[in-house]
Amino acid sequence: MDPPAPETLMRALELLNYLGALDDEGELTDLGYQMSDLPLDPQLAKMIICSPDYGCSSEILTIVACMSVPQIFLRPRESAKAADEAKAQFAQPDSDHVTLLRAYDSYASVDRKDRKKWCWDNYINERSMQSAENVRKQLTGIMSKLDLPIISSDRRGDGSYDVTAIRTALTAGMFMQVAYLQRSGNYLTVKDNQIVYVHPSSVVDSKPQWVLFEEFALTTKNYIRTVTTTRVDWLPGLGPPYYDFEN
Repeated sequence: MDPPAPETLMRALELLNYLGALDDEGELTDLGYQMSDLPLDPQLAKMIICSPDYGCSSEILTIVACMSVPQIFLRPRESAKAADEAKAQFAQPDSDHVTLLRAYDSYASVDRKDRKKWCWDNYINERSMQSAENVRKQLTGIMSKLDLPIISSDRRGDGSYDVTAIRTALTAGMFMQVAYLQRSGNYLTVKDNQIVYVHPSSVVDSKPQWVLFEEFALTTKNYIRTVTTTRVDWLPGLGPPYYDFEN
């Protein structure tokens, strides 16, 4: 195997340092040791470990499980309208991540013998949902091993999550994957100053000022996928020393 390019290695070390997994000497921190137990991208690992502080670790576990499997929403070309209508019943207008959470919780509430039909009726990828269930189970076991509490923000158990807490926890892990709205209507990424557009599959279509995103997809345009609104005043507190208002 060829060694990675020095620039790639430096960017990886820089990312781990900004996330708090490595100190300035390049040694693993206590947070870094915890993150290394989770078989996930470092941003997602940090998000899970921070989530009990925001009282929504159960929801973040589900979201990360859904992000770790192939797309759960199906959109066959011949029935795109019906698929969009099915997805709309789970939609959270300011967050694709919470939309995933709502779809998963609806799936989990269905009797096992009826899930196949439910997935078919709602244009949900059953195999992806089964995989997400397995990933969530595995992550729950690791959280127990790390003595991290599993807390739900849905106090009443009726799907009324604390969406602000979930958005804050998402920002705590993904503060480097943020873009802000330009006058022209597109977005500019903070990290690389790339002009990007919110992917048409996103439920976030209100042109919010600041968004975080899971992935950057280059197709006909530079798209950002799986988007959630965030707030600029959260960033310096959640992403030090990455964000500095003086710079």
